[in-house]
Amino acid sequence: MKRLILVLLITALVLPSNVKPLNPFEIESMVKEEVVSEVKKFVVTMTTYTIDPNQTDDSPLETASGFELDENNPKKHKVIAVSRDLKKKLKFGEKVKVSNAGKYNGTYYVRDLMNPRWKNKIDILINPDDNHTKLKGVILSKIN
Repeated sequence: MKRLILVLLITALVLPSNVKPLNPFEIESMVKEEVVSEVKKFVVTMTTYTIDPNQTDDSPLETASGFELDENNPKKHKVIAVSRDLKKKLKFGEKVKVSNAGKYNGTYYVRDLMNPRWKNKIDILINPDDNHTKLKGVILSKIN
């Protein structure tokens, strides 16, 4: 904010007298609008999965990205798997925010990939003794 004020002061000094300088609040508003418009959001269906080989491939402790999971507490890694249509828009290791998902709201990392039959869906990795859930209308946002 101090830089912005300094830039405005310098700009006011070098502008011709017939050019009106911008109000600092107008500039701040314009910057905020630009940042918000760059955030990518997706409305998805969310389910949960565990490291059970029946829910994964034959290497349940390694995600599709090669990330190694802790067998005793896999959910500590905050991993999500994404459907392949979403994978075209998200990269492995990318940080995302999940909202409108109750206790599953929070920051996660894209580290796994879902079966090709799923579309517009995410899977949150939970511990084997946690209860499974399915929610529609979950909002997934990229974090820059």
